Amino acid sequence: MYELKRLHRDAVPAALEKARRYRLLNEALEAESICLDILAVDPDNAEALVDLVLALSDQFERKLGEKFEQALALLPRFRSEYERLYYEGILCERRAKVSLGQGGPGSGSVAYTWFRQAMERFEAAEALRPEGNDDAILRWNTCARILNRNALVVPAHEDDSAPMLE
Repeated sequence: MYELKRLHRDAVPAALEKARRYRLLNEALEAESICLDILAVDPDNAEALVDLVLALSDQFERKLGEKFEQALALLPRFRSEYERLYYEGILCERRAKVSLGQGGPGSGSVAYTWFRQAMERFEAAEALRPEGNDDAILRWNTCARILNRNALVVPAHEDDSAPMLE
């Protein structure tokens, strides 16, 4: 096992910029690693926490369960209830998109459930949002448009009747 080398505190701003650049290059694993290095020397760094949550969610397509749980576990570290709700909404929205993209039987209803959870979080965040910050509204509208435009994304049908067998 290798012992990790510690980032110097003065290097944090440049490291944050690198993490964002790696996310833009679809190198989420590298961004995740950099954010973990930043948080190891500056555990309260709000920007690194946001970037880490987003880098984890960028990896949902490959490791959904593991990365989703890791990202959820970070939410209590956010300073405000608004941030916790907003980023939980983003995690639910991204999980919905992965379900939708996977296709297959029931994927539309699974995606619907996650989109609705995302929308609920965004509505709750909207009520707590800082003045002039409409990010939660923008995310809610994105989810609503996806639901409105995709006939496959519908709630699961609750059919209690047993199928007729001959």
